Amino acid sequence: MKKIIIASTSTLHNGSYLSYLSPTLKKHFEGVKNLIFIPYARPGGLSHDSYTQKVSLFFESLNINVKGIHEFENTIKAIENAEAIFIGGGNTFVLLSELYKNNLLDALEIAVQNGTPYLGTSAGSNICGLTIGTTNDMPVVYPPSYRTLGLVSFNINPHYLDADVPSTHMGETRDTRINEFHFYNPQPVIGLREGSWLEVNGNSIQLKGHLTARLFRPNELAVEIEPETELNNLK
Repeated sequence: MKKIIIASTSTLHNGSYLSYLSPTLKKHFEGVKNLIFIPYARPGGLSHDSYTQKVSLFFESLNINVKGIHEFENTIKAIENAEAIFIGGGNTFVLLSELYKNNLLDALEIAVQNGTPYLGTSAGSNICGLTIGTTNDMPVVYPPSYRTLGLVSFNINPHYLDADVPSTHMGETRDTRINEFHFYNPQPVIGLREGSWLEVNGNSIQLKGHLTARLFRPNELAVEIEPETELNNLK
């Protein structure tokens, strides 16, 4: 049974790393003693070791030991035997490129589909959808494919921002970018605002947090989704 947290962000404004998710993660990872962290997204070019250390500091509060995937000689076997998995934020193109390079995409999908508890934030959430076509990141590297884990039947746009009407910024809004995506792609897109997450338990997919999410479909007006809404039939 799938057990997944798909969070828009790891850190809220004026908050500490993963602190807003702490009660949820305590329950999500109940009974877990060891967690594998995949630091490939490397926010700001952070080294794998430094990123893993940052994550370890938080999970110490849950009495969970963290080991980076780069510390294993056989990374595929490590994923197959993992008690739990976390993929953090950073650059989605870099993350996906490294997952393909290390042949980990299929192993990850199988492990999570079979019930290994998974946490994704930002880039780690992007890859839970069908493709990374709705990431906000710059394509600094080119992965072999935009195909991702397909753990949910739609795409995700983490860090979704509403249009700032009084702003003098003349660039495209997030809505405009997603509408551009839908000119070429049919799948729905969920815009996750900061502090929101999707909780997947088996076939159930629920929006969590205090804010609505924005649902985009091709050739339709975007609609607001209320917290606790079931999204398991969204296609």
